[in-house]
Amino acid sequence: MAGQDQDLVDVDPHDPDDGSIPVFRWRQAGRTGLATRRQLRDMGLRPGGQEPVARIECRGGQRFAWLYRIDLAKPKLPMTLAKEAALDKAMAARQTCPGPCGRRYFHCLPLKTLGTCPECHDGTPADPSTYTLPPAKHLLAA
Repeated sequence: MAGQDQDLVDVDPHDPDDGSIPVFRWRQAGRTGLATRRQLRDMGLRPGGQEPVARIECRGGQRFAWLYRIDLAKPKLPMTLAKEAALDKAMAARQTCPGPCGRRYFHCLPLKTLGTCPECHDGTPADPSTYTLPPAKHLLAA
């Protein structure tokens, strides 16, 4: 049993240190037919299930991005009404103050650090152009 455990090797398929995936430095990928996820998105494409074929590094390898083949990329899926509603619900949770004002801002609130919007937290006045009005309260529901 102990001899079998020594034969097993844990291999990370995305580890560039084993030489299986080419590593490009910043601005060295050139016109290789490869693109990052963000570049694919700007082209209206998505990786479409393909594995990354290379890696691009910057800042001495501290930051990196996977590169995908453009010819294997698939078109982005169109936004549906259900997806849009789900995204709006998720953003509303990050943009709505749980404090007494209940305002929804146009930016994400620091809920992890402050717990509420800055105005509810310490009285810092909020610019009215940064939020929408709080939802109307139904009088019949009381």
